Amino acid sequence: MVRVSLPIVKPYMMYTIIAFTCFVYLLQIAGVYLLNVDIVANLGLKYGPAIRAGQIWRLITPVFLHDSSLPYGLLHIGFNMYALFLFGRGLEARYGHVRFALLYFLSAYAGNVLSFLLTPAPSLGASTAIFGLLAAEGMFIIQNRRLLGSQANRALMNILYIAGINLLIGFSSTGIDNFGHLGGLLGGILFAWFGGPHWKVEGFYSSPKLVDERQGHGAFAGTVAVLLFFIPLTALGWIWVVQ
Repeated sequence: MVRVSLPIVKPYMMYTIIAFTCFVYLLQIAGVYLLNVDIVANLGLKYGPAIRAGQIWRLITPVFLHDSSLPYGLLHIGFNMYALFLFGRGLEARYGHVRFALLYFLSAYAGNVLSFLLTPAPSLGASTAIFGLLAAEGMFIIQNRRLLGSQANRALMNILYIAGINLLIGFSSTGIDNFGHLGGLLGGILFAWFGGPHWKVEGFYSSPKLVDERQGHGAFAGTVAVLLFFIPLTALGWIWVVQ
């Protein structure tokens, strides 16, 4: 097996997302404490009638919002930010800053679209995007398993186990946006399949290096794939209204 070194990419985008999400959560808590109402969540959570009234931002903004009731809300945001930290470091190193941000927010969009289409319940949380990261991690392993060697199957089984357990918990519990999770998974799969890193080894045997064949066009290809699939579903949400 040829050993190659990976470039060191500091996950600035991941830390920025975590910091901004926590800041928004503090605003939510402040609103509840001072005014006894979560104004921030009311303005940004996924809510079908408001989206159909023209508030399209609600298909993205729920990714920054979490349950403001304590102590459950702390567990909600804590688990999601820990999962973002766990998967985001490696994914941002492989995807780069811009492509990682597109993966995160397009997965969130995909999850909220499917939730908008299939359930009338309001929802919020970063788990739509987290499921997209989980899917992208699995797709990376599948598409690069030849270079990853024997560890690929074990890593892929771990990803499938984590996704399966979380989906099982979601479908066996109330108050969890399962359609949002499924949409995030699908968005992550689409983005990663068409735009995720696809490695090849270049250079001499003594100093090989990994090159991402999609470095130049991956962000565009992944974005187009997600939008082509989910924009029609978004439009369908105005026609097919679930009660």
